[in-house]
Amino acid sequence: MKTTLIFVGKTVDKNVISGLNDYLQRIQYYDNIQVIIIPELKNAKSLSIEQQKQREGELILKNISPTDDVILLDEHGKEMRSVEFAQWIHQKQMNSRRLLLIIGGPYGFSSDVKKRANGEISLSKMTFSHQMIRLLLVEQIYRAHTILKNEPYHHE
Repeated sequence: MKTTLIFVGKTVDKNVISGLNDYLQRIQYYDNIQVIIIPELKNAKSLSIEQQKQREGELILKNISPTDDVILLDEHGKEMRSVEFAQWIHQKQMNSRRLLLIIGGPYGFSSDVKKRANGEISLSKMTFSHQMIRLLLVEQIYRAHTILKNEPYHHE
């Protein structure tokens, strides 16, 4: 299985970029992970929220193939503990050709993207910036792989 992360907009915080790069490099030992960045919309301020979601959605959908297992990161998604997330990742590895984990723009996802999704997960009941949630996601993916390999990174 291949894991692909789709992020809407560029990561600009130097500390977040450093953390992302660190964990993405660590994950390469376990998984051939890929990151796709959907560029920020030009003239976004002149668009309504729905128009922004629609245009971002069109760009997201261009990166999805019919056989992909598409999971959205959404505040209303299923919450899991790290060990449960590790088991979930393991199941996806066994059953998916490509797992897509998508973090949308600041207003969420278009209805078309939601229709295409196979599920939604949430990393917390709290709200985080789109920059920060990227770092939390890749850390949890790394943690999941270390849990599955029974390595000492995670402590119960």
